Amino acid sequence: MTQTPQVRLPQMREQVIAAVHALSDPDHQRRVWTERQYPHPGYFDDLTMNVHILYDDTAVLDNPPEAIGHTLRDASEAQAMQRLADRLNEILDALGPEADDAAYLGHQLWPGVVEAAAQAHASLTR
Repeated sequence: MTQTPQVRLPQMREQVIAAVHALSDPDHQRRVWTERQYPHPGYFDDLTMNVHILYDDTAVLDNPPEAIGHTLRDASEAQAMQRLADRLNEILDALGPEADDAAYLGHQLWPGVVEAAAQAHASLTR
C-alpha cells in the first residue's frame, strides 16, 4: 500500500472536505439550504458559507495546486478541486453573489457543480 502524503493543515482540510461534501449532496442542499430543516438546534449551513470556506477561509479554490501540502495531498486532488472551482466560477459569474440559494440550485449550471463536487469529494476521501 502506498503512503499518502500528509497535509500541514488537517483541520482546515476537514473543513474543505465538509464543504465539498455539502456541494455534492442535492438532498442536503434542498433540505438544509432552501427548506431550512436543520438537523439540530444551533446548526447552520448554506451555499454562501461553503463558498466562503473554499475561497476565503482556505483559499483552496483560488489556486488548487498551491494548496498541495497544506490542505490537499496531491495533484489529483488539486485537479479535482480545479474542476469544482471552474464549475462554481461559471455559476457565480452567471448569477452574481446576491442570488439566493434556491436560484443557484435551480440554475441549469448547478448539476455541473454537484457533479464536480462529487468527483472532488471522492478524490479527497479516497
